[in-house]
Formats: sequence, C-alpha cells, structure tokens
Amino acid sequence: MRFLSWYLRMLDVRPVITKSVSAGLIYGAADLTAQSMTIGAFSSLDLIRTLRMAMFGLFILGPAQHLWFNFLGRILPKRDMTTTLKKLIVGQIFYGPSCTAVFFTYNAFLQGESGSEITLRLRRDLLPTLTGGLMYWPVCDFFTYKIIPVHLQVDGNWRSI
Repeated sequence: MRFLSWYLRMLDVRPVITKSVSAGLIYGAADLTAQSMTIGAFSSLDLIRTLRMAMFGLFILGPAQHLWFNFLGRILPKRDMTTTLKKLIVGQIFYGPSCTAVFFTYNAFLQGESGSEITLRLRRDLLPTLTGGLMYWPVCDFFTYKIIPVHLQVDGNWRSI
C-alpha cells in the first residue's frame, strides 16, 4: 500500500515523468514477455529490441498519452456515455493511427531502415494493424475513458504492442 500511495502522489507532483517512466517500464516488460512467449528461452532474448521498446514508452508514448488524455479531458470533460463514445471515436480516428505510425517509423528507423523502406513498411503494415486493433482497443478505450479519472490514465491504450 505504501508504493501505491507514493505512486499516486508522484502522479500529482510529477505527472509527465511518472507516466513516462511507467510507460517505459510497461513497454519493456511487455516486450520481454512477448519475446519469451514466442521464443521460449530467455537465453536468446533481443535486449536491444527491449531497450528500443522501453525508450519508446519513456520518451514518446508516456508524454504523448499524458498530453492526449489531458487534451480529451479538457475538450470533453464529462464521463457520460455520449462523451465516452465521442472520446473513443476521436481516439480511433486520430490518436491510434498517428501513434501507430510513429511507432512503426521509430522502430524501423532504429533498425536502420531507409526512408523508402519505412514508407513501404507503413503501407504494408499500418492498415492491417489498425483494423486488427479495432477488435480490441475500443473496449480498452471505453473503460479507460468511462471509469478511470484523467490524472490516472497512464497508458490506457498501448497501441503498438
């Protein structure tokens, strides 16, 4: 309980840093989990990949989601059903596609892909990723927007994992 109290206090005192560190830890842990599930052995983990994922959460996703959730909370402050659905739709149209495109571009760039290779990757992977996400993310977003207060919305939609 002491950790939870400290964490909630940090969300009030240093919200961007707290959310960024949280996103970095979540992304790093999620990548390690994904790798261990697909390759099965910890001896062949790609720790550079895990570092890339953690840095994406820390430096890009954490700050971006802090700004996004606060922006939505300002322009659509209510948490009734209509407002929640508006937030969900706006997020699916604007935030999800842009965040996913940034993730693919960031990851491809750090893997050494050229601009034309990144463009091809986006053309090939972006739309299938977004359409596949429509089966999952709207449900997560709905509960995030409807139930969780804005200041606690650390990472309500980890789009790129």
